[in-house]
Order: sequence, then C-alpha cells, then structure tokens
Amino acid sequence: MSDSAPHSVPLQTARVLSERYGPAYRWLVTITGMMGVLSMVLAMTTVNVAVPDVMGAFGIGQDQAQWMSSAYMATMTAGMLINAWLTGVLGERRTFVGALLFFSVGALLGGMAPTEDALIFARALQGFSAGVAQPLVMATIFTVFPPERRGMAMGVFGLGVVFAPAIGPTLGGMMIEYFSWHYIFFISLPFCALAAVMGLMFMPTRPIPRQIPPFDWLGFALLCTALFGLMTGIADGQREGWNSDIIVVRLLIGVVAGVVFVLWELHTPRALLDVRIFANLEFSATALIAFIFGAGMMGSTYIMPVFVQTIIGFTPLLAGLMMMPAGIMLAFIFPLAGRLADAMPASTMIIGGLLLFSAGFALMAGADIDTTFWTLVGMTMVSRLGLGFINPSLNASSLKALPADKVRQGAGVANFMRQLGGAFGINLLVAFFEVRTRFHADALTATQDWGNATTQRLLIQVEQLMQRTGLPFQQQKAGAYEYLGSIVQAKAEMMAFSDTFIVIGVVALIALIPAAMLSRSQRRSRRLAWS
Repeated sequence: MSDSAPHSVPLQTARVLSERYGPAYRWLVTITGMMGVLSMVLAMTTVNVAVPDVMGAFGIGQDQAQWMSSAYMATMTAGMLINAWLTGVLGERRTFVGALLFFSVGALLGGMAPTEDALIFARALQGFSAGVAQPLVMATIFTVFPPERRGMAMGVFGLGVVFAPAIGPTLGGMMIEYFSWHYIFFISLPFCALAAVMGLMFMPTRPIPRQIPPFDWLGFALLCTALFGLMTGIADGQREGWNSDIIVVRLLIGVVAGVVFVLWELHTPRALLDVRIFANLEFSATALIAFIFGAGMMGSTYIMPVFVQTIIGFTPLLAGLMMMPAGIMLAFIFPLAGRLADAMPASTMIIGGLLLFSAGFALMAGADIDTTFWTLVGMTMVSRLGLGFINPSLNASSLKALPADKVRQGAGVANFMRQLGGAFGINLLVAFFEVRTRFHADALTATQDWGNATTQRLLIQVEQLMQRTGLPFQQQKAGAYEYLGSIVQAKAEMMAFSDTFIVIGVVALIALIPAAMLSRSQRRSRRLAWS
C-alpha cells in the first residue's frame, strides 16, 4: 500500500479521528489503551499465586515454575525494543490489535497447556505481545493530548496500570479457589476482546510504507541470545550442576552475546538501544537504580505469594487478598509521590523509598508459620510504600538528566532497564532460593543422627502413633523417617525464604550507592545553575 492509497486510509489518522469524535476522542483512545494494558498487567500478576498449583500439576520445582513469570518479563523486554519498528511499518491500529490477538492466543494456550514447556511458550508469547503494546499505548496517548494536559492523561493511565496488580493476585486466587489454575489465563480475555473492538474504532492508523524501514536484526538476535543464555543458565544451574558443561556453555554464550551486543550497538548507525546514553553519569545512576528497582519489585511480587502458600499454608485466594491492600495503597500514593517529587530533590525521594523497601523485607525475613495474616499485610505495605516513593522520582530523574534531543531514547532505555531487572530479579532470586534450600537441608540433615536426643524422641513418638493404626513394623520405620525428612525440608525452605528476603533488602541498600551518586550529581547541577 502506498501514500496514494484509497481515501479511507488517511481518514483513520489521529487528526481526522479527533475531528470526527471531538474532544472526547482523547479519552476514547486513553480508555482503549488502558483496557489493553490492563489485560496484560493482569496476566503478568495473576500467575504468581498459581505457582504452587502449577508445580504440583506438572511435578516441577521452583526453578522451572518461575519461567511463568521470568519468560514473560524477558520477552516483554525484547518486544519493547521492536515496538517502534513495528508501529512504523504497520501503524498504531494494526500493531495494537495484532498484539492483542497474539496475547489472547497465548492466554488460550496457557490455559490449555498440557506440559510445562507449552505453558512457558504461552507465557513468552504473551510477554512479547505486552512488550509491543505497552509503549505504543503510552506514545499514542502522549500524541493525542496537548502538552499542557499530557501529565494528567499519563496520571490517569498510570492509575489503571497500578490498579491491575492490586486486583490481579486476588482474581487469580479466586479462579484457583473456585475453578482451577487453568482459569487464571482466561481472566484477561474479555478485556482483550473489548480493547480490540475499541482499537479498531479509535486507534489511529497510517498507510503501510512503500519501503520497509531498516531494523537492527543482528542487535535484536544478539540481545535475545544473551537473555536466553544467561537466564536458562541461572535457572537450571542448581538442577544441572553449576560446574556442568551445559550450564557453563550457556552462561558463556550469554556473556559473550551481551558484550558483542554492546559493541555492535556502538558501531551500527541503526542502534536498537542507544548505549552511548550511559556516558551521562546522572542517567547511568538512574538506569542502575531502575534495574535494581525492577528486580526488587518483580522478584518480591513473585516470591511473596509462593512463601505464604508453601510455608504458612495460605490458600491462593488468601495469598491474593494479602497483596491487595498494598496495591490499593499504591494507587493513592502515586499521585502524592508525584507532587512530592516536584517539591523535593528526586534523590531524596529515591533514597527514602529504598530504605522503606529494605525495611519491609527486613521484617519479612522474620516471618514464619506463626505470622498472622494482618502482620504480613503490614509488612507488604511497608515495602510497597517504598516502591510508591521511588517510581515517580526515578522516571523524572532519568529524563531530566538528558538534553531534549535524547529524552525519547532515554525513556526507552530506562524502561528497558526496569524490565530487564524484573526478568533477572525473578530468575536470580529463585536460583538463590534453590541454592539456600539445598544448603540448609544438608546442614539440618547432618544433625539428624542417633546422638540427637530430640530426633530419637520424635521418631519413637511417630512410630508409636503409626503402631496404633496397625501398620507393620517396617512401614512404621519408613513412615517415621519420611515424616522426619518432610520436617527437615520444610524447615530448610523456611530458612531459605528468610535468606531470600534478606537478599532483597540488601539489594535495595546496594541501590543507595547509585542513589548517592545521583544526589551528588544533582547538587552539582543545581550549584552550576545558581552560579
């Protein structure tokens, strides 16, 4: 199709649609985009409460079950980088509706997945579609509103994005409670259908260009190779053995592909990711904080529902309800934090938020089987309050640090770093949890011998209980040892979760280093401006 296409095509541009629908068109586009993004954010957050059920259904461990979340985040990162090219070729409408179509196919495949590999493929398809759609929606809303109203429009859009994680785990818990884990994948389908219909009506479009614009396919392939090598190497390291040939090769391929990707992006005129932008020290500090922020936010969102279900014994619904108050609080905190970010130095807000986030997980490290529901809700709210203060200031700082002609690339790089952090955050935390579980299990097992009077007493008591049921002597022995093994494993997992929560808090404290660099850089900039 060329620029001399039939008259019906130009009538679908944003300007003509705005003339057709009047001032209401801006909000029609915003609602359309919000509906699509809402379905995708719901799908991203609902699965976390289903992890124990999926592990039981397929007989897999945490290292494989975590791919439901990390595969989504990793392919979402790749989708974000190809979004601009796809939109330039197909236009906003075709790209948006196409992304929703593939996302819905992924939802259906996930809900009907017969194996864990099929489930992971479905999640990867969903993540890639979400990565294509979300920047497109933000850019479209930004375009149709005048400059003086863009802040308000993005605030309304942000509220929608925050609202989905607040209700997602609870909706997922309800589906599992009353139906089965398969149904969590179908929650987003009605929103996808409605968004696609509205997208066909209200999303702008353009003629397909006569000449397809170039794209950095080599850079894209190198990035995907690096992500695949590093993430699969980390995820399978505990199961295959960290020194095994397959793990070493995967990690080596991932590192080499990552280095070559950076060198290629510095060389090619059609860079997929503007890595030269990291030469700006202030931006580099915010990008590093964004990576750690994404890792902490997504890693903790994954690990907390799994902890309360496997250790404390919460149902999926109760695990979702535990996360809901903190999500609702964020919806109210974001606008307040946005105003504070305008009145206070961004670095102060970020440092305060990191300290709150770390404090929340220091408290979580002490949680055990006796911790009450509302105590866990309070701990979750402390950590999420920290995230609420970090996010607006981080977004503002990353863009203020750059000259006007670099703002667009900077926004893309900042989003990329946050999503990349989210993908690796889940991956690394689960790998760490697996390693610490094995460590504690071995250490506890070493103490379970006949010199341990407590162990002897427990085994005798269990054997006596089984004797009363009429079991043969050998089965009494086997049952007692099996019971002891289950207690040791449960204790090892609880200690490993505690270690994982400590690591999340420590990582947040490490982010204080780039935050301090950002603070020093911003003070220097203010002094130069005053002089």
